[in-house]
Amino acid sequence: VQLQASGGGLVQAGGYLSLSCAASGRTFSTSLMGWFRQAPGKEREFVAAINWSGISTYYADSVKGRFTISRDNAKNTVYLQMNSLKPEDTAVYYCAAKRATSGSRYNADDYDNWGQGTLVTVSS
Repeated sequence: VQLQASGGGLVQAGGYLSLSCAASGRTFSTSLMGWFRQAPGKEREFVAAINWSGISTYYADSVKGRFTISRDNAKNTVYLQMNSLKPEDTAVYYCAAKRATSGSRYNADDYDNWGQGTLVTVSS
């Protein structure tokens, strides 16, 4: 599956952004989808994930209650709604697809396909 992330930009603290990740390929609807982010000088970190049906969602503690992940399998798209943004949310955000049931949804190494990343900058 090929992934294309979009929706990043510059926003003030307390504001919101909505990211989208469009997928091509047959395996999207059966893949767990995740969002990760990488700030300058830091390792890539887990943000959120959603199972194939959209029923189960998972969040990093740092974004819980502020971010919402969702998906539309008919449109082959996964979304990340980000509210109450903080300067520490500044990072390049990546969407990723995980096909295998083994491995961890929280571990970037266990994902099979990655989008190109979209930059989110939150000013104070």
